[in-house]
Amino acid sequence: MTTLVVLTVLEIVLLIAGLAVYLYWAGTLLNRIAANLEQCGELVAAIVEHAKLIGPNVEHINQTGGVVAGALPLLYGMGEEIVAGATWTPQEENREPARPASGRRRSRMHDAVGFAPPR
Repeated sequence: MTTLVVLTVLEIVLLIAGLAVYLYWAGTLLNRIAANLEQCGELVAAIVEHAKLIGPNVEHINQTGGVVAGALPLLYGMGEEIVAGATWTPQEENREPARPASGRRRSRMHDAVGFAPPR
């Protein structure tokens, strides 16, 4: 009976040691996550500060963007006129497709697999 008691105590000690290792590992992960969240909080605060500086000028930026957007169709039309006047149109020639000097080339891929194309 003493062997059974010793093995039970040993098993409980191993279980507690395993739980302690698991809790230590989980704690280190949570500490890393907390550090990353703190850094993210600082970055968000910096973004908010930058947005406070930009905020009053957003209306001016949107107005300027509206002016540019209104001018785009005119600019597009002018660009089309420029391209239409400057586009080179080649003269049409009726040429045969280029053929190799040695005549038609025969593929040896069919011979490798035993295929004979119809003639």
